Amino acid sequence: QDYTWEDHGYSLINRLYPDVGQLLDEKFQVVYNLTYNTIAMHCGVDTSMLRRAIWNYVHCVFGIRYDDYDYGEVNQLLERSLKIYIKTVACYPEKTPKRMYTQFWRHFKHSEKVHVNLLLLEARMQAALLYALRAVTRYMT
Repeated sequence: QDYTWEDHGYSLINRLYPDVGQLLDEKFQVVYNLTYNTIAMHCGVDTSMLRRAIWNYVHCVFGIRYDDYDYGEVNQLLERSLKIYIKTVACYPEKTPKRMYTQFWRHFKHSEKVHVNLLLLEARMQAALLYALRAVTRYMT
């Protein structure tokens, strides 16, 4: 809450490595905003709440929480098997068995499951960057 990508990380990385912040931000935004507006067999669905819940849950797993987000959405939108999958892939990717991939969202398309993977990996990368950049900020001040 006191060190975010938008308010702190982006500007620091741009100061240290010009244009890298913009490239990383675009990468995060592309994955975060990617949607076909479908969920399983339902079309025309606004998936923004689900994508935000996945992103924020990954950050929460790494100890990053935001005051302006209602974490009740995470419990509402992410079933237990999906949360276990997300936590395992984010923290122990080498220990993720194929059966875990097949057990969450059984009726969903593979492209939707791949999108979950993209979301959680980019959110994980951003969380790691936030920790590193916060350490650099503390060192510089």
